[in-house]
Amino acid sequence: MTQASEKNLDIMKSFAESYAKRTDTYFCVDPGVTAVVLEGLAKNKEDLGAALCPCRHYEDKVAEVKATYWNCPCVPMRERKECHCMLFLTPDNDFAGDSQSITVEEIRTLTAS
Repeated sequence: MTQASEKNLDIMKSFAESYAKRTDTYFCVDPGVTAVVLEGLAKNKEDLGAALCPCRHYEDKVAEVKATYWNCPCVPMRERKECHCMLFLTPDNDFAGDSQSITVEEIRTLTAS
């Protein structure tokens, strides 16, 4: 699998940081989880035109993008602060870290393999 472009990765990183601050949520304590999810969102944005949740299986990704339910932030996140990907975690979640930021360099390093 090829990596997402620098442009789309930066867009998704900036979105995630801003959204985490706005919703008082935090990235996973394991930065590898955050990196993989952001890479997947950026790649889906590149390939499908929307940041479709990369943590689910879809029979038809194009149809799912059009339905918008699983486009990040997905409906469960917007309505109940439930992020299946563990990208946006409430402070009381056992897996929540204390960070709302990550660098593109960290993402690239953590997803290089």
